[in-house]
Amino acid sequence: MTTPLTASRPPAPPERSTPRDGFVDVLRVFAISLVVLQHWLMPVIAYQDGHLSTGNALATEHGWMITWISQVMPLIFFTGGAATAISLRRRHARGVGRDTDWVAGRVRRLAVPVLALAAVWLPVPQALLALGVPAEPVITSARLVGALLWFLVIYVLLTVISPVIVRLAGRWRGREVAALALGAVLVDMLRFDTDVTALGYLNVILVWAAVYQVGVHYVAGRLARVSGRWALAMAFAGFAGVALAVAWGPYPASMIGMPGEAMSAMNPPTAVLLALAAGQLGLVLWARAPITRWASRPAVSRALDRVSGASMTIYLWHTPALVIVAGVAVLGLGQGTPEPGSLLWFGQLPVWLAALIVVVTLLVRLAGRVERTRLPAAPVAPAQVAGASLLVSLGLLGLTVYGFRPDSAWPVVATVAVVVGVILLGSRVTWLSQAETGRLSA
Repeated sequence: MTTPLTASRPPAPPERSTPRDGFVDVLRVFAISLVVLQHWLMPVIAYQDGHLSTGNALATEHGWMITWISQVMPLIFFTGGAATAISLRRRHARGVGRDTDWVAGRVRRLAVPVLALAAVWLPVPQALLALGVPAEPVITSARLVGALLWFLVIYVLLTVISPVIVRLAGRWRGREVAALALGAVLVDMLRFDTDVTALGYLNVILVWAAVYQVGVHYVAGRLARVSGRWALAMAFAGFAGVALAVAWGPYPASMIGMPGEAMSAMNPPTAVLLALAAGQLGLVLWARAPITRWASRPAVSRALDRVSGASMTIYLWHTPALVIVAGVAVLGLGQGTPEPGSLLWFGQLPVWLAALIVVVTLLVRLAGRVERTRLPAAPVAPAQVAGASLLVSLGLLGLTVYGFRPDSAWPVVATVAVVVGVILLGSRVTWLSQAETGRLSA
């Protein structure tokens, strides 16, 4: 039966023959851009008498309201799931290769740009200390550069299981998303009841896998009816759920970690982020038709291609750009961050952002070639891909925890783990059985 809602809804996602989805491309670029902008606007930095103090510009009385929109990790995982489903659909339609080879290629594409970052940031802190730069700013900066790699740890793990969960989406048709969401709620309940924060890290997979899987269902066309008033209802329900969880539950009002708060909604992730995801996805699905039309313009499409192709490099190098600009401003020129929201803060904002854009543009131009590198690869066994991907994940986790601190050997160990994992993902090992080697060569 046709209703006004279904009659006016936007077209369903692309069929298998269509390699791209403008809606997903726009969301990905928007989300990455907002992540970068938020990270550039948040720092409140001062340096006096050899001591570096840092704060968060959003840690104001009403700053938490901004985070309900600016915390776009749900959109990043949603677009990640959608891009994965599109890629696997296209591969299956062409009948090219095995899913194992797809996983190996994807994980290497995620890991190789990190090695370029490590090649710079392992020696740079050592060199700065040797030149007499104060230790505290150097160590803080080196740790910060690696801290944002947490996203890649999860993304690598989700990539490894993507062929399985994409097939699962076709069988369960959303029931697996409900199961993951219920699991996240139960983890929160157990965590808060026992006061064991470590339990919350189970939600690293449960929360983000649920949002990632929604992206898979989008590509399958199962969200096609979520438009118009239904999408607005979804947005209202999601944000209302966040408000109720904050007002009546243990969750903080801010969707990012704030100094002085008893807990963070993000570290470890909590189930309230699922309500936030519903709110944000409702808004963007409501605007899907105009977004898709805008993305189809030739000039916009070319720009999206260019930015999407450099998205990993932008994500990896926007923090080094922040470190460079802040270092020059604070240590070199003695200019700390003005009071957030003051006239002086807004007055300096254009200069601050312009400097960051110039620096990150230069860094992306220099490092962008690495992201486009395609290393030679040999067919590898599923067990080898799984083991190598786990090694990459553990290396990325080590860099997330320790960054590139010059006072620890762990960053070097973590980088070596990533290097070995990348090599194994593209090299057939000699200890494969003769029968298995024959199957891989077929």
